[in-house]
Amino acid sequence: MILPPAILGLLGGGQLGRYVTISARTMGYRVWVLDPDPDSPAGQLADRHLCAPFDDRSALGELAANAAVITCEFENVPAASAEWLARHALLRPDPRALAVAQDRIVEKRFLEAAGVALAPWLPIDDVDAARATVPDWEFPAILKTARLGYDGKGQQPVTAPGGVVRAFRQLGEVPCVLEQKVDLEREVSVILARDPDGRCRSFPVAENVHRGGVLHVSRVPARIPESARAQAEAIAQHVAEALEYCGVLAVEFFVTGAGELLVNEIAPRPHNSGHYTLDAVTVSQFEQQLRAVCGLALAPAEPIAPVAMLNLLGDLWPADGSLPDFSRVLAQGRARLHLYGKPAARPGRKMGHLNLLGPPGDADAAQAVRLAESLWMDLAGRAGGDAR
Repeated sequence: MILPPAILGLLGGGQLGRYVTISARTMGYRVWVLDPDPDSPAGQLADRHLCAPFDDRSALGELAANAAVITCEFENVPAASAEWLARHALLRPDPRALAVAQDRIVEKRFLEAAGVALAPWLPIDDVDAARATVPDWEFPAILKTARLGYDGKGQQPVTAPGGVVRAFRQLGEVPCVLEQKVDLEREVSVILARDPDGRCRSFPVAENVHRGGVLHVSRVPARIPESARAQAEAIAQHVAEALEYCGVLAVEFFVTGAGELLVNEIAPRPHNSGHYTLDAVTVSQFEQQLRAVCGLALAPAEPIAPVAMLNLLGDLWPADGSLPDFSRVLAQGRARLHLYGKPAARPGRKMGHLNLLGPPGDADAAQAVRLAESLWMDLAGRAGGDAR
C-alpha cells in the first residue's frame, strides 16, 4: 500500500483532477499536478503545480522522481510521455489502457476481441475507403474522428452513402469510424474501480441524457431492469479485466429498443457521469480512484439517495463574466453546488455541476430530475435563454 503522506502525481489539471486532489489531500496525501494551464482547477489546490506541457521531459522527470504513484485525469496523455513514465515510475493505469481509449479504431477492435457487443461500425482512414462504403450499409450513421473527439466534437451525421465522403472531408480527412445509428432507448454508464489485485467495485448505473453531444443530466437509479443493471456491471468488469486495469474506469452503453446493451466507449479515468457519487454514494469515484491506484481497500459504493446530476456549462454564465445567480439553487436543501474554479466561461465549457438529491421514495429519481430541470430553466432564463 502507498500510504500518506506520499506524493500522488496527477497528469492533467481539469475538474476531474480537482476532485481527486481534494480526496487525496483530505486523506493526508500530497499532490503534484502536471498541466500546462496556469489556472487549471486541480493545479489551484495541489501542493505543487508543474506548469508544463505533457511532453516536457524535465517536468516528467521531476514528477517521476518524487511521486509514489502517478495517475491520469484524462486519457489523451501523449503516448511517448506515458511510456516514459511507466519505465521510470509507477503509472496507474498503464500506457496500454490509455492507448486503447485514445483511438476509437483501436478501442473498437479491442472491445470486439474481448467479445463485447458494439453497434455496427467501419474504419474510414482515407477517401477511397469513404467511397467504398458498402452499398448495403444501413443509414443514418455518424462519422467520428478516431482521435481527440469528445462532447460531440469531431462528429458528422451521415444520412446516405454519398454523404460519407463529404463528412470525411469536413472532418479534415483524418482517420475516422463510421457508426450505424441504433434504435436507441436510452444511454447508461457504469463506473467501477479495479485494484492492483483485480478486485472490483461498481457504482450504481447512471442513465445519461445529452444535449448537443454534451452530457446534460445523469439520473440514478437508471430506468432499466435489474437484469440489465447486472449485465452492464458484468460487461464493464470484463472490459476492466481484459485491460488488466487499475483505477477508475467508465464504460458507456447504448440500450436499444430491444433491450440490448451495446458498448459505446470507455474512459480510463473518473467520468462526468460519475459526479453524482460526490453526494449520493457512500464513497466518491475520486476517492475510489485514489484507493485503487494506491492499493488501499476499495470502499463499498452504496447509494445514499436518488440523484440527478446537472452539468453547468458556460452558456449559463452572464456575458460580463460574473457568476450566475445561484440564489434559487442554494435555497434548495437537496441541492449540492459544485463549481470548478475556472476563471473564464465560454459556451459549452463545463464550469460546474449540481447534484439534486431526491427523497427516499423517489424510486427512479423523477423528482430529482424535475428539480434539476426547473433549476436549469431558471439559470438559463437569467442568462437570457442562450443555454437552450
